[in-house]
Amino acid sequence: MLAHAVEGYLARSSWIRRMFETGIELKRRYGADAVQDLSLGNPDLAPPAVVADALRELADHAAEPFAFGYMPNAGYPELRAALAEALRAEQGVPVSADHVLVTCGAAGAINVVLRAVLNPGDEVLAIAPYFVEYGFYAENHGGRLVAVPARTPDFGLDLAAVEAAISARTRCVILNSPNNPTGRVYSAEELAALGALLARAEARLGRPILIIADEPYRFLTYDGVHVPSVMAAHPQSVVVSSFSKSLGLAGERVGYVAVNPAMPEAEILVNGMILANRILGFVNAPAIGQRILMKALGSQVDTAVYARRRTVMMRVLDDAGIRYMPPQGAFYFFPEAPGGDDEAFVRALQEERILAVPGRGFGMPGYFRLAFCVDASVIERARDGMIRAVARVRG
Repeated sequence: MLAHAVEGYLARSSWIRRMFETGIELKRRYGADAVQDLSLGNPDLAPPAVVADALRELADHAAEPFAFGYMPNAGYPELRAALAEALRAEQGVPVSADHVLVTCGAAGAINVVLRAVLNPGDEVLAIAPYFVEYGFYAENHGGRLVAVPARTPDFGLDLAAVEAAISARTRCVILNSPNNPTGRVYSAEELAALGALLARAEARLGRPILIIADEPYRFLTYDGVHVPSVMAAHPQSVVVSSFSKSLGLAGERVGYVAVNPAMPEAEILVNGMILANRILGFVNAPAIGQRILMKALGSQVDTAVYARRRTVMMRVLDDAGIRYMPPQGAFYFFPEAPGGDDEAFVRALQEERILAVPGRGFGMPGYFRLAFCVDASVIERARDGMIRAVARVRG
């Protein structure tokens, strides 16, 4: 019935999905308040007030002809212009509206980019640990994901490993900063060194190597950490992002991809992505989401809430004797699994009604992911169970 590839995907399907299903069963059995679900990156903060204002204004015009009709496949021109203005300040390069395509979230953006640039057998490098769906996205378009381990224990870029992984088939490098699941933010020095490395590889191979900077967590950093510009580091680069986390609009599915204006074939790539947006069936990003953005761009949820939760999570992990690197951004921890076996430790946590995701689900066994986009009380309630789980696996 199913395609062989999809059968294979189901067999190795996302650990996050499995934790979701496990959570439903545990909550059904013991009650929602008895389960500490730290597995999902589903932001719980309400959108800022401007989103509700925008929706009320939209409702006033909902009966007008074409209120939510088709628009250009690249998105509303006025939104593209507003995004370009924001990106000029953010990336420090002269992005124009013609360099921006509005997409169905960051996931849609990555698929649009890969559909536009990959030939069968091309390779996409991803720094492990990485968001699990990247491999599926590459395979959607005939590519192959090549995992490049991050430098441990700080999860920085291992430039020697990146260089060793580059082959004649390398077409893209996906960078996720702030990173899911580690919370690592790559420094300007790391990005400049990566850009120089890729320039040397491009000269040797005679083909461009595209950086895809996946940045939905750019808005969320801690301790004064700054997210530097990828576009300033490498001309062959695109930035993709969404407003799922920053505006609490995960279900609305609206994001964008922006092409570096320094790219020699920027216009060709934009045109190819607009076509890909159409033929992949996205057609255009949701009209309501785009119109909300026209009002809400520049606003965001209260990030101080996440900072407080991060502090609570660090205290819980310290009490349990679990080793970790404090995340510089996003809302995840990626600690070392006590006992070394991430699956075994996640099972021990489940016995305490705590849900986490094994690191092997992100391409790095021996660690596990905790999401702190839940109320601080949920994190605090996990303390005693986490201590018991650690004691169990350590014997």
